[in-house]
Amino acid sequence: MSLNRRSKNITEGVARAPNRSMYYGMGYQSEDFVKPMIGVANGHSTITPCNSGLQKLADAAIEGIKEAGGNAQVFGTPTISDGMAMGTEGMKYSLVSREVISDCVETCVGGQWMDGVIVIGGCDKNMPGGLMGMLRANVPAIYVYGGTILPGHYKGKDLNIVSVFEAVGQFTAGKMSEEDFCQIEKRAIPGTGSCGGMYTANTMSSAFEALGISLPYSSTMANVEDEKTANTKESARVLVEAIRQDIKPRDIVTKKAIENAVAVIMATGGSTNAVLHFLAIAHAAEVDWSIDDFERMRKKVPVLCDLKPSGEYLAIDLHRAGGIPQVMKILLNAGLLHGDALTITGQAMAEVLAHVPDEPRADQNVIRPIDKAIYAEGHLAILKGNLAPEGCVAKITGLKNPVMTGPARVFDDEQSGLAAIMSKQIKAGDVMVLRYLGPKGGPGMPEMLAPTGALIGQGLGESVGLITDGRFSGGTWGMVVGHVAPEAAAGGLIALIQEGDSITIDSHQLLLQLNVDDAEIARRRALWKAPAPRYTRGVLAKFAHNASSASTGAVLDKFE
Repeated sequence: MSLNRRSKNITEGVARAPNRSMYYGMGYQSEDFVKPMIGVANGHSTITPCNSGLQKLADAAIEGIKEAGGNAQVFGTPTISDGMAMGTEGMKYSLVSREVISDCVETCVGGQWMDGVIVIGGCDKNMPGGLMGMLRANVPAIYVYGGTILPGHYKGKDLNIVSVFEAVGQFTAGKMSEEDFCQIEKRAIPGTGSCGGMYTANTMSSAFEALGISLPYSSTMANVEDEKTANTKESARVLVEAIRQDIKPRDIVTKKAIENAVAVIMATGGSTNAVLHFLAIAHAAEVDWSIDDFERMRKKVPVLCDLKPSGEYLAIDLHRAGGIPQVMKILLNAGLLHGDALTITGQAMAEVLAHVPDEPRADQNVIRPIDKAIYAEGHLAILKGNLAPEGCVAKITGLKNPVMTGPARVFDDEQSGLAAIMSKQIKAGDVMVLRYLGPKGGPGMPEMLAPTGALIGQGLGESVGLITDGRFSGGTWGMVVGHVAPEAAAGGLIALIQEGDSITIDSHQLLLQLNVDDAEIARRRALWKAPAPRYTRGVLAKFAHNASSASTGAVLDKFE
């Protein structure tokens, strides 16, 4: 193996002695300076169950790096618990944390001249943030997902975090006893791991496996099970070999690889957040990818997996049924996957999948064969129209009728909208408008799981529409449309909607329309004034000032 980047600098002469001295102070020996220096970006924290089980994985990564002949350099990355922050002011920091995490990875890898990095994360933004940092640094890298949570149980039913949000609506609607409500709250999260359905964390981990930046089967393992620890150690060994072969993230994350990832997102019924995050990932990778590419992929990729939130099963069930490799093999055989895409192992994706069965096992119902797909086309639709000329995102499968026209119920924040639902002011046929919640307006595009969960709990999930320039949790389903762009704070038409206006959501025609004539819209626009920034200092102010439109990923470095 050739000398690593740091050792080349250190061995250039006596001027580098202070560098060596600092390493000696941490127990390094002279022979260590010809070994690769490999970062371990450790997302462990006791903030959330998603990340509280990561330390054992970081320890396994360190051990694997040492056994493979490298030096592990551990540094931390932060996390925000979406589940805990949901419905509060703290939710504004969630998307912001994606950028903070990416900055942490880029800064430590670049500042310390690391030869490679293994990023370990759990909660939603850990994955896109980690990969964006990996792509910017562009040294050999691998992603290790902390793993999914196992389900909770109550009265013979599996529980997960979304069960609690929906129980709030059921309880307030008088459809659930206080005892059942309290038991669901206590039992829904039985231990460590990320939210159990095909919500955002499991969507992104599955997509990373499809990208080839994580190892096969790794994306659906449970955090508490031993195979996750063993897989992390193997990931470290693979990374050291990737350093020898000089396989970098931008060699892997190409347009073909992103198409593979989006195909898997569609086939598994993944989160709407994947649209936002893959726009940002493509930007970091300098890959030509737009919001319209998701619609192109949706039209040709069927939904193959019956997974929550709109389906029956959890990520651990998908794992036991054959995992993402089984889904990918079905797509590959159908001509819907690029088999020649490079993976972190140095193999092409078709080679990785060579030993996976052509058809899913007959004794499971989680993964369907291509001729028995749940839906013929994907579920994440890109709608446009006068309310969203740059596009917006709707999850359209699982709905009896994804078309409605109704009167607007307008709210300039999430809390007042939730209060209206809880006090039963929202009726079937209404279209709720939650605005000034975009990248700049929120700031940070908070997720609307509390309102949508309450609607579903009250039995209004399919009869009430909800549109927002904010985001939705991966656990959301129903007649919902998010990422409306341009956002209200930027003067988008969503800012000009008035109470009672007619709004059409038509997923068949891919249309989001305000049914108000142009002259009236022009009159309102002349009267509209941009609101003052909600924050003028600190990380939220910086995000609001720099964030691009949701239609381009809400990134902070898209300079015109």
